[in-house]
Amino acid sequence: MATTEPWHYRGYDILPQRQWSGWCVGIHPTRSDLPLLARSTLQTLVMQKEEALVEAKQVIDRVLSQYSRCARA
Repeated sequence: MATTEPWHYRGYDILPQRQWSGWCVGIHPTRSDLPLLARSTLQTLVMQKEEALVEAKQVIDRVLSQYSRCARA
């Protein structure tokens, strides 16, 4: 498993990891006020690193959207 340079998105570090013939990512908050993800590593393997990054950003967007709705309720 080879990890590449981290990407930063909305307060999270996204760590792309090469596994077998595909890519997955680890997602970790960089601040204590951000919600933790249930699984820090996405289980989906995709063929392109860019696909893995897009998927990670969508997960982060969903989590932050749900978090903000709960905070307002």
